[in-house]
Amino acid sequence: MNTRKSIQATKKEFEESFSTGDFYNKQTQDEAHLNAILEFLPIKAGMKILDLGTGSGYLAFAIASKYPDVMVAGLDIVEKTLDCNLERASKEGYHNLKFVTYDGIKFPFAEGEFDIVVSRYALHHFPEIHYSISEVNRVLKQDGAFFLSDPTPNADDSQRFVDAYMQLKKDGHIKFYTTKEWEEICGQNGLELIKSFDSSIRFPKKRDTAFGFYELLNRYEKEVIAGYELEIIDDEIYVTEHVNNLLFYKKRQNK
Repeated sequence: MNTRKSIQATKKEFEESFSTGDFYNKQTQDEAHLNAILEFLPIKAGMKILDLGTGSGYLAFAIASKYPDVMVAGLDIVEKTLDCNLERASKEGYHNLKFVTYDGIKFPFAEGEFDIVVSRYALHHFPEIHYSISEVNRVLKQDGAFFLSDPTPNADDSQRFVDAYMQLKKDGHIKFYTTKEWEEICGQNGLELIKSFDSSIRFPKKRDTAFGFYELLNRYEKEVIAGYELEIIDDEIYVTEHVNNLLFYKKRQNK
């Protein structure tokens, strides 16, 4: 699938997911994880923060609420969802929060516009990850910070069962990256890993969206699959995925 088709597939599926609300919220919302992120981020008064792949604004609203003296912009491809976010922000009086749509490739912001870029549970859908991270670098101020939170494969999953499993639902999943892969990608784009913390997500998937699930199970070692604590409960499939929470700083350019 080419870049444009991948972005359109992601956009279509997530507009539908966000419109139904409850199941997607069950998948991704986690108050303990959210609070851990808010305490981890190096936020100071007067900063401008970009939430990349903001979706329903779960992280953006939380940052804007906890830090009313910063400006937050949520960026995503899901236009209808962002319209709902804007309506909510207006109703609830968020004067420090805006939402912006884009084409999924080039960020519609000026060079050095943000102090911090954050992204939670989104980057595995980005088809041009090197370009996207170069855009993160471009819009960050000198000494700016980039925080990402995204699931990662188990250490023994060298054949990437988890990616094949996630791709059963045709929503544009590309891949989960290891810490080492993130260090390489970000390092090649002017960002240096400073600190991190680990978490996990117990992720449900509707069986009727997991096309070819049972055929997939026969293609991978049982021990690898067992490592994700796979469980079928009624019409849902559950797996547990480890999550990387990584903080990078923009490297100073030599003059």
